[in-house]
Amino acid sequence: MSSSVVAKPPTAPAAAPPGRAERSLISRVLGRPEVGALVAAIVIFGFFYAVAPPFRTLPALATVLYASSTIGIVAVGVALLMIGGEFDLSAGVAVTTAALSAAMLSYQLSLNIWVGVIVSLAIALAIGFVNGYLVVRTGIPSFLITLSTFFILQGVNLGVTKLITGTVATPNASRLDGFDAGRAIFASDIPLGFITVKVTVLWWLAFVAIGTWILLRSRTGNWVTASGGNAASARAVGVPVRKVKIGLFMGVAFLGWFLGMHLLFNFSTVQAGLGVGNEFIYIIASVVGGALLTGGYGSAVGSALGAFIFGMTNQGIVFAGWDPNWFRAFLGLMLLLAVMVNLYIKNYAAGRR
Repeated sequence: MSSSVVAKPPTAPAAAPPGRAERSLISRVLGRPEVGALVAAIVIFGFFYAVAPPFRTLPALATVLYASSTIGIVAVGVALLMIGGEFDLSAGVAVTTAALSAAMLSYQLSLNIWVGVIVSLAIALAIGFVNGYLVVRTGIPSFLITLSTFFILQGVNLGVTKLITGTVATPNASRLDGFDAGRAIFASDIPLGFITVKVTVLWWLAFVAIGTWILLRSRTGNWVTASGGNAASARAVGVPVRKVKIGLFMGVAFLGWFLGMHLLFNFSTVQAGLGVGNEFIYIIASVVGGALLTGGYGSAVGSALGAFIFGMTNQGIVFAGWDPNWFRAFLGLMLLLAVMVNLYIKNYAAGRR
């Protein structure tokens, strides 16, 4: 008795699920928000290296890094806020508010300066909370809410400072108890062997690393991107959009407070009119670094590259002996080019998937 075995026809390999095709290397590289800023940073560095001999020295590099850090610290928070779909036009003057409140409270009441530092932190976080709360509760665009805050803080900075001190600057705070410890944390010089940098440079890199971890390695980062990309869809899948946005505004406020403390401990006195216009520089640094004005796209590393570009340009113009008034023209041109390049790269990378 014989038995026959029926051979099964060979099965074709399963097709890859739709939307799961492997992306090409070019699309993965171009899909990074900061790629355009990286190319621009290399080009600008090479340009000033060629035309400005003082730019080639290590002390010049330290100066560039310091200038970049004073932009980049707040730009990290602004970039995350923009990825979350919002703006903060009060960030520049809020830095000054933090520094003024810490200095005047401690000096006028003869307190340890750390009391002023802690109280100013509470004030800064309260400003960030109010901005975020008003945006999510009223539905008024953050552009208008924070523009109102900008004018309020600008007036308070000038009015209160002049009322209390009789001038538009705080008294010298360097003799207050705790000042030396504060300077060590917020404004000291750090020797690295081959170069000496301000501690703000190290803090800046730390904040960039934290921001990158939040965006790429945490659930909060997914919430931030989803809130900025499509808030309604994010709410539908359980994302706490309101809490995320309020938290982002408070994050900007915290970083603004930190920079304000640097200004206080680095210069010992604070001018009440400082900070006006810096909010646009923070936003431009974020946009140059790849953040879209429409939200849902960007990176903390990109904001650092954008800040580095401005630090190089700001100091490079001086090292080259040019009229520094051209720096503002550069800001406008860079913003326009960044928006166009970022949109092109994003669309090109999407088309190659």
